[in-house]
Amino acid sequence: MQRYLILEDGSTYAGEAFGATTITTGEVVFTTGMTGYQEAITDQSYADQILVFTNPLIGNYGINVDDNEALNPQIKGVICHQVARHPSNWRMQESLPAFLKRQGIPGLMGVDTRQLVKQIRAHGTLRGKLVDSLDKQRAVVAELKMVHPTVGASRRAATPTPYPNPGSKRNIVVIDFGLKHSILRELAQRDCNTIVLPANVSAQAVLDYHPDGVLLSNGPGDPTEQTAAIKMVAEIEQHVPVFGICMGHQVFALANGAQTFQMKFGHRGFNHPVKNLATGEIIFTSQNHGYAVAPDSLSETALTVTHLEINDGVIEGLKHQKYPAFSVQFHPDAAPGPHDAAGLFDQFVATVDAVKEEKAHA
Repeated sequence: MQRYLILEDGSTYAGEAFGATTITTGEVVFTTGMTGYQEAITDQSYADQILVFTNPLIGNYGINVDDNEALNPQIKGVICHQVARHPSNWRMQESLPAFLKRQGIPGLMGVDTRQLVKQIRAHGTLRGKLVDSLDKQRAVVAELKMVHPTVGASRRAATPTPYPNPGSKRNIVVIDFGLKHSILRELAQRDCNTIVLPANVSAQAVLDYHPDGVLLSNGPGDPTEQTAAIKMVAEIEQHVPVFGICMGHQVFALANGAQTFQMKFGHRGFNHPVKNLATGEIIFTSQNHGYAVAPDSLSETALTVTHLEINDGVIEGLKHQKYPAFSVQFHPDAAPGPHDAAGLFDQFVATVDAVKEEKAHA
């Protein structure tokens, strides 16, 4: 069955349909990862976006429940050049097309993804719609120029109610902006008893759980929409250690007086080189974000830059000069991706333990 992508500039891409038959609208973005298509599709940071895979073949090892980053992915569509016809892996439980159909996510294959990605890189992120006919192309283009698909995306992707991820030793509150399950796995491996809270929670509600530390998760959309969380973080960082990841990094920056901006086409994939300014070490990182912290907004804040992206100089890490609080733009949980930055979870846990010990002897 034929399926088409119509973009807001009027251009179209034709290919073959797979997955669900749903007609959907979203921001069209791309990822450069060669593997990890399941983790990307189930990453809530892609909520309300149509994801283009630059790797020409996806689906070759199927889908398994263990690698999901969320149970109900909010991605609006998948575009690729080719889907594997005969996937095979000992962990496989279903094929990629079957998974997308079950989740209500449409796919489009047979597209010249190189041309599509070049177009996005040249013109910036574009809004698009996956349709089964070009009969109403002009009406669709007019519609795309009016819609803003990712407004409120974090609210739709994140949990509306608290829930636990039981562990022991350390009590960690995670603020959910569109949480990846791999973050919870990393905390569990480090003996953390975790409570996941909605992003609109108050500072007092967070402190009522008597956390030893607070982690601000990843998530989709514009960080300036997180007005409640920005206010909350400005308060709790004075009381407990804070670690921000991706959206959490941006919210941490906003809570301390910095500003953010929308990037032309963002960073998505897991081959982004980042420099630790304190050590000079270069690490390769997993990233998924369309917003970043504005460098010229930091001069009047108590924040110090700790990491920079080598390719374009985007701020990739911050720390507070007074409080035990820091953040990174990339994903140290790296699912998928390299584990170069996994030590940041150890740094967070060590900070939590040090502050806890200090309070015990105060």
